[in-house]
Amino acid sequence: MKRKFGITFIVVAVVLLTTAISSIAQDVPRWTRWRGANNDGISKETGLNLDWTVKKPPLAWTFRQAGSGYASPVIVGKILYCQGGAEGIDFAFALDTQTGNLKWKQDLGEEFAESRGNGARGSITVDGDKLYMIRGGGQIHCLSAADGKIVWQKDFKKDFNGKMMSNWGYSESPLIEGNLVICTPGGADGTMIAFNKNTGATEWRCKEWTDDAGYSSPIAADIDGVRQIIQQSGKGFAGVSAKDGKLLWRVEVPGYRIAIIPTPVFNNGYVYITAGYNAGCNYVKPVKAGDSFKVETVYSNKNLINQHGGVVLINGHIYGFSDPPIGSLVCQNVNTGENVWTQKVDNEVVKGTVLAINDRLLVQNERNGFITLVAASPDGYKDFGKMEFPERTKIQTQDNMVWTHPVVADGKLYLRDHDLLFCYDLKK
Repeated sequence: MKRKFGITFIVVAVVLLTTAISSIAQDVPRWTRWRGANNDGISKETGLNLDWTVKKPPLAWTFRQAGSGYASPVIVGKILYCQGGAEGIDFAFALDTQTGNLKWKQDLGEEFAESRGNGARGSITVDGDKLYMIRGGGQIHCLSAADGKIVWQKDFKKDFNGKMMSNWGYSESPLIEGNLVICTPGGADGTMIAFNKNTGATEWRCKEWTDDAGYSSPIAADIDGVRQIIQQSGKGFAGVSAKDGKLLWRVEVPGYRIAIIPTPVFNNGYVYITAGYNAGCNYVKPVKAGDSFKVETVYSNKNLINQHGGVVLINGHIYGFSDPPIGSLVCQNVNTGENVWTQKVDNEVVKGTVLAINDRLLVQNERNGFITLVAASPDGYKDFGKMEFPERTKIQTQDNMVWTHPVVADGKLYLRDHDLLFCYDLKK
């Protein structure tokens, strides 16, 4: 009887401990990679102040040593990770999200320098106790999340003959897929590559796809039972087998030129792609055909031409900025490709970033960083107030634009203007 009681006690204890761990894990705020946990630019947080016509969120703290760069922060629990460059050195750093105090800083190598802004472009990807990041010069690093020490590193150009479509620096945020870290060095030796996330050893390279790398970041999706990596390149977009790097399908898009930036969007078996420089948007359905795939095009038009800033998909509608001749924030029916409404924000904003929080859009003006809260609704444009940066960076570039995407995690809004990293409390 004692033995039976003991076994019962152990079982109950294990169940309670497992439940507690699961509860803790669910409670830990996570924006662990570019565009959030689901790679879609959407936050599901509730209880936030999303009506700034009544009260604007207060500034909690400002960190002034983020350096040059456009990398968005990522957050796990009460720690923020990001990267920048200053005094000739690229570096990664970690902050306490409660205070904005520096926890550690790790130098990575010579600072990437370019007229449109020095430093890193892509976000860090967090996976367990490790961080993965790509610098503007094409170096990929794996760091310890605890102290920033380098675990392994590779160089796209020197080690893999990587090549970009133009010269503004690698801007990709790496993708973790199982035991792999996947990224896009580009070039004649293979557009996409997968490393062992623990050792940095090459697991596969997609040699059938030889486009130069663009500025986009890949996503993973299951299509007809096949796990695949979807990414844009210098000439179009494609799906690659996550298992072995085999090219499954590819679409070449006329007019792709200069810089291909927005992240692909996956929607129940369909893929939505948009790019600037008059490339427009494409909505396709890859369909399994034997050992490979064929691609059915639903539409290809220029109703939304998003150069950068990205788009989000909410309840069957795409929201994002379109280049001229539209030159407005657009709500587009994802199934038909037709625009439901267009609106010039502040009667002049042509380009900017879009982040969604449930049924709201945080729309950031690239020219000055102004944030406008907008309803994510096909019923028409409606804003819920605006907020501007408390100050602008003194770092000068060719454009002096705000290109870092906002991030929302644990009730806080993070905005960056190069060396200045602002944290706002959305629960007050």
